[in-house]
Amino acid sequence: MTGLVDRLDQRLEDYRNQGLYRQRVISAGTGQLVFNSNDYLGLANHPKLKKTLADAVNRYGAGSGGSHLVCGHHHQHHSLEQELAEFVGRDRALLFSSGYMANIGVMQTLLGRHDTVVGDRLNHASLIDAVKICSANHRRYRHGDLAAATRAVAEVESGQVLIATDGVFSMDGDIAPLPELAALAAQTGATLMVDDAHGFGVLGDSGAGSLQAVGLTQSEVPVLMATLGKAAGLQGAFVAGSETLIEGLIQFARTSIYTTALPASTAAGLRTSLHLIRDESWRRDKLQTNIDYFRRGAEQLEVELLNSSTPIQGMVAGSNQRVMTWSDQLVMAGIAVTAIRSPTVPAGSERLRITLQADHSEQQIDQLLESLALLKCPIDSTDRAVIDE
Repeated sequence: MTGLVDRLDQRLEDYRNQGLYRQRVISAGTGQLVFNSNDYLGLANHPKLKKTLADAVNRYGAGSGGSHLVCGHHHQHHSLEQELAEFVGRDRALLFSSGYMANIGVMQTLLGRHDTVVGDRLNHASLIDAVKICSANHRRYRHGDLAAATRAVAEVESGQVLIATDGVFSMDGDIAPLPELAALAAQTGATLMVDDAHGFGVLGDSGAGSLQAVGLTQSEVPVLMATLGKAAGLQGAFVAGSETLIEGLIQFARTSIYTTALPASTAAGLRTSLHLIRDESWRRDKLQTNIDYFRRGAEQLEVELLNSSTPIQGMVAGSNQRVMTWSDQLVMAGIAVTAIRSPTVPAGSERLRITLQADHSEQQIDQLLESLALLKCPIDSTDRAVIDE
């Protein structure tokens, strides 16, 4: 009889043979140009943020000591939750240790096995896994296709419906049709949930995210989740919504109840991040300038990109071998860009995931563009696979 670890060894070997084996890359300041970070506003190295963290560790210690319901809920956490709620225009907010845990906590609290999640086919893995964990039914619609989403909702015969979508899709960089999905939810009595991990801090007049950018309110989108490890430059996540939603999560979200709270120093740092997002609006302006500059340069050099107006810019390779070759060539040129393979993206849509930051210079973007234009093995039409089923 084969043991579980032996079976895992065979699975690893299969991954190697398929070209899917992943390796962690140690980031140690090697001097490479970084175009694969989600630190979109460049806050992770902001001197004010670093000073806040250092001072807070000295004052409050390195850890929280327990879960929020035991002894880990510090006044820094409480103040941060209040400030986050005000920032995104919601009644209340609740901190989580990660976006993955937040999405699981929401669905576990709201849904039962007779309910249905209608979700975009390219939703983040945490939304997909959350449906599995809460045992709800799952109907996935073709990416960005409102008509398909409408049909999926109409086909639900019983139970409640949660329409769940990324605000900004993490691998394609495009934005969900949020006003149309909100209208669909209103017409059908469904509840709309938006995972705004890649919109928070980047989109909207004050950086409150993709919902602010299109003017949607709490009544139209009752459940908002956003992460704090990307544009906010640190770690963690939050869910924002009504008094009932947040009290329900406090009582029933197991991923909040049964995990150690973020350190108080992290919460203090995130309060500084929030102020920087709000007060240093030039960072969003510079980021958008960099995105526009990059896309114009790519068009001039005939570098084909996915359609995106956000910091996430995809360059489809179409195979594991090609995308790994491209990534290796960029490393040789002193540029860090991550090769994204299945199952993170559908087979046949393997791509370079290029991310832009507010602190990139035009000279650095030019260096990236020149390297992209020189990549060997350009994709042709016969290599293209259909991304959506």
